[in-house]
Amino acid sequence: MTRFFQYLALSTFCACALIHSPAIASDWPQYRGPTHDGISTETLKLPWPAGGPKILWTAPTTNGFSSFSVGDGEAFTQVGREANGSPREFCIALDAATGKELWAVDVGESKYQGGGDSGAKNNKGGDGPRSTPVISDGKVYVLSSELVLDCLDAKSGKQVWTKDLVKDFGGKNITWKNAASPLIDGDLLYVAAGGAGESFIAFNKKSGAVAWKSGTEKITQATPVIGTILGVRQVVFFTQSGLVSVAPDSGKELWKYPFKYSTSTAASPVICGDIVYCAAGYNVGSGACKITKEGGGLAAVQIWRLTGNKPVANHWSTPVYNDGYLYGMFSFKEYGSGPLKCVEVATGKVMWEKAGFGAGQVILAGDKLLALTDDGQIVAVQATPTGYAEISRAQAVTGKCWSTPALSDGRLYVRSTKEGACLELNAK
Repeated sequence: MTRFFQYLALSTFCACALIHSPAIASDWPQYRGPTHDGISTETLKLPWPAGGPKILWTAPTTNGFSSFSVGDGEAFTQVGREANGSPREFCIALDAATGKELWAVDVGESKYQGGGDSGAKNNKGGDGPRSTPVISDGKVYVLSSELVLDCLDAKSGKQVWTKDLVKDFGGKNITWKNAASPLIDGDLLYVAAGGAGESFIAFNKKSGAVAWKSGTEKITQATPVIGTILGVRQVVFFTQSGLVSVAPDSGKELWKYPFKYSTSTAASPVICGDIVYCAAGYNVGSGACKITKEGGGLAAVQIWRLTGNKPVANHWSTPVYNDGYLYGMFSFKEYGSGPLKCVEVATGKVMWEKAGFGAGQVILAGDKLLALTDDGQIVAVQATPTGYAEISRAQAVTGKCWSTPALSDGRLYVRSTKEGACLELNAK
């Protein structure tokens, strides 16, 4: 009898623990995922069936290279739409399970639209907003093409606070307008604005109050990243002068790595242990610096540099890092044909390449790559330096895909300039 009551008590405790424990589902709350590096902790079920993963829903996502952020049962992205006879930019919220549009909020003028029906090999048309919304604690944060930052209630779309980085902080926009996404870590939201003495700004995400501002740098289209290098937490911005690392709590400069700018820099830097990689198109090429301790602080020492659009350069496709190697779309204006490559981060040596991916994007789940080609195919590839090893391939969407996939709770959210889709990768 005693054992029966012990068993009953244990069963009750376990049931209550399951009821009150947080959901196991993994959110993808901002551009390039929860850790800002395109890496997911989820395990994929591969290979896929012959017909590909089940497509749970599709929804119109007109004119835009914005990616999906997924959290709390909703998926957010930015699109271009007509409103009152003029092109406008909207943040939209979709039901993550069904694709039903829950709300749409006009976040400002959109000068670069059109071309949404063009295929991967067609670069005509502006194609709308490029920034990706960020979800945090029931709010969604949107940085528009015109550098206006909005905090919206995630369930209703109601504006909580707003900041105009041009009018309020002396920011200066760039050719093809802003493409960078906000970056959130803890209670702070980081953006690059571009004003003298306030190039980098950290806002309190709840109130919109300025926590700090620093730097006199010109912005690029690259989204900043945050990580820990040599035990020091830091935010790395990719500016027109190169990489600038700052302390997250104060904006104090930690180190700089000079890097040429020409026309547009759009791929984010990649933190690879104590090495940081960066690249751009327009014959700029790529490089890597090793972060070292120097005089009680940190310094960046270049370990290799390659110029030109080949063999290693990224137009806007940001690679992922795994065990000493970078994997991604290393190409410049090779729409529809550009290769997926594996590059040794310590040397810049190309280990292998496979043509036919174009200017798409990749993420990493375990030791598997999920590559979204610029014509809407999802390709699962083994992340190994020994050679290209494709596992599965499926057509996900039509239109032009220059966005990054989002993996959340076994479901992959992808979008093009025409439509978004949710694919069931790990069927329950």
